[in-house]
Amino acid sequence: MTKTKLSRLLFMLACFAGVHSAFAQGTKLGVGPAAGQQVIMYWPLSGPTNYVLQTTTDLASSNWVTASDAVTVNAALVTNGGSFGYFRLSGSVTPAGMALIPAGSFMMGNFIIDNFYNSATNDPDLTDAFPTNVYVSAFYMDVNLVSSNLWAAVYEYATGQGYNFNNAGSASGGNHPVQTVDWYDCVKWSNARSQQAGLTPVYYTDAGLTQLYTNGEHGLTVYANWSANGYRLPTEAEWEKAARGGLTGNRFPWGNFSTEHQANYSGEPTYYSYDLAPNGYNGAFDKGADPFTSPVGSFAPNGYGLYDMAGNVLEWCWDWYAPPPYPAGSPYLGGTDPRGPVVGALSVRVYRGGSWSYGAGVARCADRSYNYPGRHVFTYGFRCVKGL
Repeated sequence: MTKTKLSRLLFMLACFAGVHSAFAQGTKLGVGPAAGQQVIMYWPLSGPTNYVLQTTTDLASSNWVTASDAVTVNAALVTNGGSFGYFRLSGSVTPAGMALIPAGSFMMGNFIIDNFYNSATNDPDLTDAFPTNVYVSAFYMDVNLVSSNLWAAVYEYATGQGYNFNNAGSASGGNHPVQTVDWYDCVKWSNARSQQAGLTPVYYTDAGLTQLYTNGEHGLTVYANWSANGYRLPTEAEWEKAARGGLTGNRFPWGNFSTEHQANYSGEPTYYSYDLAPNGYNGAFDKGADPFTSPVGSFAPNGYGLYDMAGNVLEWCWDWYAPPPYPAGSPYLGGTDPRGPVVGALSVRVYRGGSWSYGAGVARCADRSYNYPGRHVFTYGFRCVKGL
């Protein structure tokens, strides 16, 4: 390292010693490096457990741009190929029961790597998931599906606060995922969970975001406050990025083939060449009566530490479903943080991830399922996400 770079590094480390009063707790502010230079930054592992590196060229501006993925180590290499600027490390503590899904681009859709021939190929039955590059900002996601225990605790609070649900929810046991919940109930429940936790709810019934969504279902327009820090359903792009767990081009969160030891789904090896499970329901959870759900967290997590991103119960997402030709807002048009079309062609919402009663094909990361938002059956569940 040159003397110039070393002196600049020492200056930046001095900047890191304190927190600038203009920024939130856990944010550390630095200056530089100059154009064309590189420095290595170090910071202590105390305090926030996750940092996002952000840059700007004007401290008077609120336009801070994420410069790299969120990291959990205490070093980063910073290169400035343009004009002199500023940087900061925006720190946050991961909420209990959630995992940080780092910011960054990923390949979304029907693109897999053939393990035998090491060449690009597609699953021909997936005709509504064209591969595209999508950028998703960092967010937190529930490590597990919403369990019956968690659902009941928030449900009791919500009904005492004037919330009205169309379905009370059902489950095979307290630590099994809640199911038989429709999209509307999941959205209202997320609002109640936010309020119970002292966070700002996300969903409202007016475009001005003044009327909190607590009641009503069919035909009701729901608006989202995307800047709120409360719990919400994932967008379709967020869900798929999280499900892939940092891997690229696989059918499933773990690879290209599936067995009954990796997820709770119904084996159909004669129909799917990539299904290596015995025919029928997963024998470990087939108790002779529907539904054959498994306790949350029964299988190994994916690369982000998330459980049941394939199988167990299907997961409602925020987006309206739309096939090709994709309308404005579709994540399959690429872009940054897509949130789906304003309304779907069929007025149905997306759910993802497969379930205990569906075959391996539905458990693929790129598979898209959908139904009317008021529909509730014992294969439908959900999990929440929240912003940083």
